[in-house]
Amino acid sequence: MIQLFDALDKMAEYDEGTLLKKIPSIKKQQLSNIKAHLYKQILVSLRLLRNDENIDIQLHEQLDFAKILYNKGLYLQSLKILEKTKEVARHYNQDSFLIQIISLEKKIETLYITRSMQNRAEVLSAEADEVAEKRKRITDLSNLTLQLYSWYINNGHARNEKDEEGVKTFFKQHFPKVISLHPGFYENLYLCQCYCWYAFIRQDFLMYYKYTQKWVDLFHEQSHMLPVETGHYIKGLHNLLNALFDLRHYQKFESTLEAFEKFSRSEVANVNDNNHIQTFVYLNTARINHHFMVGTFKQGLVLVPQIEEKLEEYALYLDRHRVLVFYYKIASLYFGSGDYETCIDYVQKIINWKVDLRNDLQCYARLLHLMAHYELGNFSIIEYLARSVYRFMSKMETLTVVDEEIFRFLRNRFNPATKGLQKEFTDLLQRIKGLEKNRFETRAFAYLDVLSWLESKVYHKPMAVIVQEKYLQSKRRA
Repeated sequence: MIQLFDALDKMAEYDEGTLLKKIPSIKKQQLSNIKAHLYKQILVSLRLLRNDENIDIQLHEQLDFAKILYNKGLYLQSLKILEKTKEVARHYNQDSFLIQIISLEKKIETLYITRSMQNRAEVLSAEADEVAEKRKRITDLSNLTLQLYSWYINNGHARNEKDEEGVKTFFKQHFPKVISLHPGFYENLYLCQCYCWYAFIRQDFLMYYKYTQKWVDLFHEQSHMLPVETGHYIKGLHNLLNALFDLRHYQKFESTLEAFEKFSRSEVANVNDNNHIQTFVYLNTARINHHFMVGTFKQGLVLVPQIEEKLEEYALYLDRHRVLVFYYKIASLYFGSGDYETCIDYVQKIINWKVDLRNDLQCYARLLHLMAHYELGNFSIIEYLARSVYRFMSKMETLTVVDEEIFRFLRNRFNPATKGLQKEFTDLLQRIKGLEKNRFETRAFAYLDVLSWLESKVYHKPMAVIVQEKYLQSKRRA
């Protein structure tokens, strides 16, 4: 196994033929079994090396010790370990371990009269009932959270009243009938996440902000849970920043981003690969969004090389959804910077990548692609592209009134040399401004800053300048 490990460690890429030549003592028929044994030993070693970083592993270890003592007939010693382990599990809200601990305690008390305390049976029964009820509530809430998140990944935001009614009905049907008067950490966490996704899908950004803030505050109130559920904390910060971005709450966004930057340098954010990768994804998403908010598109391009380098490095660990989002945001940075050709390059990566998720992102990538060609003056293909993109968005049922207005304009006025174009831009701007407060139209504004683009045409200023002026006005008001 050690020979195999050394040989594998020196290989840049796995090649079985080369590997067998390097270790002639291993026959081809033996290789599969030896690799399986090596894999197991590596996992055992890693478990021993890093067990102090993970409360789950520590609790598992103590539970194993208790079972070993039980098998040796040392019941009182086993119960002592179980009692200490139970205190740790309660402190860190690890109810799944409490169930296992109580089950072993009940087993010992049922099979052997330990006389460890009076009323032992009543106490253990009450504890078991309490934990079982709590786990049922947590399971129901976590299931609803996962289902709502899956709905968003597959469909994006609610497109119309029919979608919204469907989400509302689903939420009511699956929401737990009973909620604890004094919910624990995980009940609160999943409750916040349920309402967070429910509001986000419906594009109720104030409600989305309210529950993402509660989500993050929960970790600040119970700071000992931060090392235990770091992934949930990182995701909470990401959603809070998203909510502030959607609401264009500049000041709060910048202070939260600063807190995220500080957290990214902490030990807990870098204690393992998972935390490190999640921090990279969500922190860089927030950094790009900040450039969108303040209009510093060109400065934001500095992030692109390091993001691409990390996307390649973390290719095995990142799902396609995350990569698609990065491509879209990078394309939007280039569009805002006026580099429409590079924008098209990134958008085509999304269009040519045949995936069965985020239909909304696929649609708006095509719309951004069309707008970039318009800016480049590729009028010979715009009419064809407009029809193609319109058909695609109609098929996906993602068209909003804002989208319809843009398509109508591009189809009728795809040549900037046409007379009266300035008035057409002004009229279009006024029509779309009138839709800004419509909740079912906010998706179009979230994916494409259509208003700033139109204002740049009406006022003959670069799009970046328009966005910067809005940001400065907001700061003065603040």
